[in-house]
Amino acid sequence: MKKFVMAALGGTLAGVVATTQIAGPLVAQESERTANVYEQLDLFGDIFERIRAQYVEDVDEAELIEAAIDGMLTSLDPHSSYLSPDDATQMRVQTRGEFGGLGIEVTQEEGFVKVVSPIDDTPAAEAGMEAGDFITHVDGESLLGLTLDKAVDMMRGPVGSEIVITVVREGETEPFDVSIIRDTIKLTAVRTRSEGESIVLRVTTFNDQTTPNLEAGLKEQIEAAGGLDNINGLVLDLRNNPGGLLTQAISVSDAFLDEGEIVSTRGRNVADGERFNATAGDLIEGKPMVVLINSGSASASEIVAGALQDHRRAIVVGTKSFGKGSVQTVMPLRGDGAMRLTTARYYTPSGRSIQALGVSPDIVVAQPRRKPETEEDEESNATALIRSEADLRGRLNNDSLSEDEIRQIEEDREKAEKSAELREEDYQLAYAIDILKGLSALGPND
Repeated sequence: MKKFVMAALGGTLAGVVATTQIAGPLVAQESERTANVYEQLDLFGDIFERIRAQYVEDVDEAELIEAAIDGMLTSLDPHSSYLSPDDATQMRVQTRGEFGGLGIEVTQEEGFVKVVSPIDDTPAAEAGMEAGDFITHVDGESLLGLTLDKAVDMMRGPVGSEIVITVVREGETEPFDVSIIRDTIKLTAVRTRSEGESIVLRVTTFNDQTTPNLEAGLKEQIEAAGGLDNINGLVLDLRNNPGGLLTQAISVSDAFLDEGEIVSTRGRNVADGERFNATAGDLIEGKPMVVLINSGSASASEIVAGALQDHRRAIVVGTKSFGKGSVQTVMPLRGDGAMRLTTARYYTPSGRSIQALGVSPDIVVAQPRRKPETEEDEESNATALIRSEADLRGRLNNDSLSEDEIRQIEEDREKAEKSAELREEDYQLAYAIDILKGLSALGPND
C-alpha cells in the first residue's frame, strides 16, 4: 500500500513540476497567437480601405463586408454561410412550407452547383432534373467560381419567368439545356396512399408540417383499410428528400420506435453533445416497415433511415444516401441577418457517423431508367395475345372450387397484375411492397 501511495504522490509532484515548466511557454504562445489575429484584422482593414479608395468603380461598403463574412463562413464547409436579412426571411418562410423558386435542393461541389434532389411536383421535377445533376450555367452565364448563395441568387426570379440552366449528367456525353418556368413552391410534406394492403408514406421534406401530416395521413389510411389488422406493413419513402428540421427527423423516427436512442450530436466541446431518445408508442404497433432511400436522401432523411435501420425496425432499400452528417445552427445576427454555422456531427444509434459515407441500404435496388417505347413497340404490345387453357374451346371446367373461391383467386390475380404494373412505373417502390408481402406471408397463422 505504501508503495502505491508513494507512486501516486510522485506522479502528482511530477505533474506540478511539469506544469510549472510549460506554463510560461504556453502563455507566450497564446499571446503571440492573439497578436497575429490582430495583425490580420489590421490587414483586413487596410485592404478594405484600399478597395474603397482605389478600386476602379465605386463600391458598396455594406456589400463588401457581407461578402467578406460570407467568404469566411463558406471557407469552413459547404453548409456554413451568411444569410442576409432577405435570405434569413426566405429561410424562415421555407421551413413553413411555401416559397418561390424552381424546387431543387442544391449544394456546391468542385466549383459547380450540384443538385441534391428535386422536390416532388415542382417545376424542376417536372422538367426532369435528377439528383446528382451538375448545373454549370444559368441563362448562358457560367457559375464557376461563384459562391453557392450567388449561384442560387442567379436562379431566383419572378414567378412565371423562364430560366434556362445547363446541366451535366452522369451517363450523358454532352451538357444539355433545361428550360424551367419559375413558380410558387408549395411543399406537401407528406403524401399518403395505399398499394394493396400496404400503406405508402411519401415524405418530401422535414418542415413544421411533416409530423402532423404524417400522423393525419396514416390515420386516414388505416381507417380506410378497416383497421391495422388489414394492413401488412408500411413503406416510408424518403427518396429525393433533402432533409430539413432536426426536430422533425426525431419526431418521425419516434413515431415508429418505442424506446432507445434516435440520434446523438457531438460538437467541438464534449459538453455540448446531445442525445435524443424515443418515447413509448409505435403508430403501426410493430407492423413491418421498409424505408426507401437514394442519393437524393440527405440530412434529416438519413437520421430517420439510420435510426430505423440500427434498431432493426425497418429494412432499408434503394441506393446509398447523400452522406450529409452534420448539423447546422442558424444564429440571428444584428441587422436582421443570420449565420448558418456547422456546429456538430450527428451519429446514428450504433454510434456511426454517415458524414460523406451515407446510409447503406440493407438491399441495394437501383431504379432503372425508363426507355421510351417506339410506336412499333406500343403497337406490338397492344396486339400481343396471351393465351392460356381458359381460352381453349371445349376446355374442361374446374369443378373443385366454389364460385366464391374462384372469385377470390381472380381478385388475388388482379392484385398481382397491379403490382406488375407498379414495377413499370416505380420499380423500387414495387420492390419494397413485395418485401412487405413476403414478410406478411411468413407471419403466424391465426
